[in-house]
Amino acid sequence: MRIINLIENTQGRSDCLCAHGLSFYVETGKHKLLLDLGPSEETIKNAEVLGIDLSAVDTVILSHGHYDHSGGIIPFTKINDKALIYMQESATDDYFADDGVDSPERYRYIGIDKDISVLPQVRFLSSDTVIDDELEVFAIHSRNHELPFTNKRLLVRTGEDFHRDEFKHEHFLVIHQEGKSVLMSGCAHNGILSILDAYKEKYGNLPNLMVSGFHLMKKTDYRDSEIREIKSMASELKNYPTKFVTCHCTGTVAYDLMKDIMGDRLEYVHSGEEVILG
Repeated sequence: MRIINLIENTQGRSDCLCAHGLSFYVETGKHKLLLDLGPSEETIKNAEVLGIDLSAVDTVILSHGHYDHSGGIIPFTKINDKALIYMQESATDDYFADDGVDSPERYRYIGIDKDISVLPQVRFLSSDTVIDDELEVFAIHSRNHELPFTNKRLLVRTGEDFHRDEFKHEHFLVIHQEGKSVLMSGCAHNGILSILDAYKEKYGNLPNLMVSGFHLMKKTDYRDSEIREIKSMASELKNYPTKFVTCHCTGTVAYDLMKDIMGDRLEYVHSGEEVILG
């Protein structure tokens, strides 16, 4: 198996672009697939630099319905109109970020391009789905932990009303190969601990590797309570048998706090870099 980051927030390979968003290219025994496609066609450009033939991709998993994970889908379909694109039905709903009362535009649309929803290769899912003996996705049906504090400003609009997004449009990719399992998520908006609880309940064990953003990044300074939440999460994850690779929405400040606690249980993958599989 190979897992290569096509784009994320921080500079990795000097010849690859970085941007606020996320995309991974994955090769398994049976598949060449993409988890998300970043914010724009920059993802496609990075794939070209990395020598990855996107026309050979057979499967795309959209982790959730935000622009920074889906903006490259339409450009991708100009190269490859055969790959099946899997997303939850609610990924096409109207998602917004509350940028605050002092912002020129308080409620900013962060959902996907609506043209994606009419693509003939899209396969809408209503919950957990087994794709084949290598690939499946699952969604969160109940959470044992609170949503991450960074989710408070993320909303869904119904009619003229805004409500806090409960992230029912988020699902998680599980790859089974050679007796091992890899769990991949875009942003872990449902909370990394709740996702792992759901995985354990579904499969009876924990993944060998989890690759995911942790959605802990802030543009402002962290409150003491938020730092405690980050450290508490890291202390719990340190005891898992899983290796964690993070990126994108974790943010470098939160990553450094977690790395101090988790040590070699946690690594960061930058734009254009390959995940080292232990």
